[in-house]
Amino acid sequence: MHQDHIKPLRSFSVADRIVGELDRALNNIFCPQISSRPYPPSQIKQQPNKKSGHEVLSGEQKELAAGLMRVNHAGEMAAQALYQGQSLTARDPKLADKLKQASIEESDHLNWCRQRLDELGATPSLLDPFWYAGSFAIGMAAGIAGDRWNLGFLAQTEHQVVRHLDSHLGRLPENDSRSRAIVEQMKVDEQGHADLAEDLGAARLPDVILSCMKLTSKIMTSVAEKI
Repeated sequence: MHQDHIKPLRSFSVADRIVGELDRALNNIFCPQISSRPYPPSQIKQQPNKKSGHEVLSGEQKELAAGLMRVNHAGEMAAQALYQGQSLTARDPKLADKLKQASIEESDHLNWCRQRLDELGATPSLLDPFWYAGSFAIGMAAGIAGDRWNLGFLAQTEHQVVRHLDSHLGRLPENDSRSRAIVEQMKVDEQGHADLAEDLGAARLPDVILSCMKLTSKIMTSVAEKI
């Protein structure tokens, strides 16, 4: 083929990127996605006396599990937006690529939580668009501050998530092995993201920022469990 006929690669404008992010946001909030990894509960060995992979949970147990999985789903919705915002404003292209890869794992978490909510006959938080928009803005701000601060914010966010998941494992019904399988795999992944951020040179955030993050997280988890 003659060089004259080779079309140059298209360079995306700011408007293109905004439309792309809006499309991604709408898909994450309203549309179930395809996971890149198997659904953790599908790996649970079925007991010989069970005819289905679903445990028999009491009404109270289902309500508790649904509330906690709704919180996890809201948290993963926020994580999706946070990583996207951070990757857009990261200065080092390699860091942006690592953030996008972490975003894929967070997308798996989002899909698993949504699927478990469906199994429990529950719905995601009505405030998901708010969680997404707020986290996207925070992620962009963290990236603009510089890559070390970007990584520091990521590391602290993931440490908080790991603590939340630990508390959920303590609250989930012992016989709800499906929810527990999801939360346990999420915990492994989130700890891995925190370790990666620290290995890449994450800065330690000021105490005032850490306090604000804890307060924001407490508000989100308290509200999302009910709404």
